[in-house]
Amino acid sequence: MEILQREIEHCLIILEKGGTLLYPTDTIWGIGCDATNPMAVERVFRIKRRDDSKSLIILLDDAGKIGDYVEEVPGPARKMVASAASPLTIIYPGAKNLADNVMAEDRSVAIRVVKHDFCRELIRKFGKPIVSTSANISGENYPAGFAQISPEIKNSVDHVVDEIFCNRDKVQPSKIIKIEKNGEITVIRG
Repeated sequence: MEILQREIEHCLIILEKGGTLLYPTDTIWGIGCDATNPMAVERVFRIKRRDDSKSLIILLDDAGKIGDYVEEVPGPARKMVASAASPLTIIYPGAKNLADNVMAEDRSVAIRVVKHDFCRELIRKFGKPIVSTSANISGENYPAGFAQISPEIKNSVDHVVDEIFCNRDKVQPSKIIKIEKNGEITVIRG
């Protein structure tokens, strides 16, 4: 079994048990877990020391699955996801089939469809969305790379994915936009 498949199989065991991961994404290193498991999501909040009233981003491997987790996918969102040249997170109204503590108080949810090989394969094999939140203590700067992730974060998760799967030098958070039920679009982070 090749190294990528061994790493993914190990991550799947952790996720299925409700554990947490430190893993590379299509943007920055993230802390993640099963986005449908409220106890796992609570652990992510504790690791980050983040107020649980703040929502989290979830990652999907395929845009066709967005409708499994939101009541309605607005037309503009489909076009934006399909044409996005760089990582794009969209906040959708009407989340469903997720842990309540992943969603915002208004039941919206932030979703990004990843184009990162490791993430996409992990999520595809897991069959459910994975939480992705920056690998830092809440309020601190996000790490520019694996070496900048604090030992506290590395030691708090159940598994740290090998940094060989990061496969890029430049890291930055995704653009975030919010789409309201009426179709109004707001840029949250450019």
